[in-house]
Amino acid sequence: MPEPAKPSVLFVCVHNAGRSQMAAAFLTHLAGDRIEVRSAGSAPADAVNPAVVAAMTEIGIDISAEVPRVLTTDAVRASDVVVTMGCGDACPVFPGRKYLDWALADPAGQGLEAVRSIRDEIRTRIEVLIAEIDSGPGHERAGP
Repeated sequence: MPEPAKPSVLFVCVHNAGRSQMAAAFLTHLAGDRIEVRSAGSAPADAVNPAVVAAMTEIGIDISAEVPRVLTTDAVRASDVVVTMGCGDACPVFPGRKYLDWALADPAGQGLEAVRSIRDEIRTRIEVLIAEIDSGPGHERAGP
């Protein structure tokens, strides 16, 4: 019997420069290659927020080489779980996907102390998400 497809998670925020980058980095760091990870923005910035890079570097996760990406319908279609963080109606919805909307403060324009708090909240949510995915029914993909 073939192995079930690897579950896939897409993190979406407006600029793909803060929250979604931290979430993707945490999921990659904590789940390894068990879960496919993507992130994107509905209006991507030119670069990842430097305070976000600094906050993640403090805990040993280097995201300095990451680049904000534009949200595509293909990325949503290819994902089992889509986690939105303030992208509103810009995120396309497809049947068979699990959608989560995380209300998180935007790190844009915030100092390092505020970004640390957002970072820590994201880590907690990622740990819960991993537990939910790991306990899911065989990680099968829902829908085409």
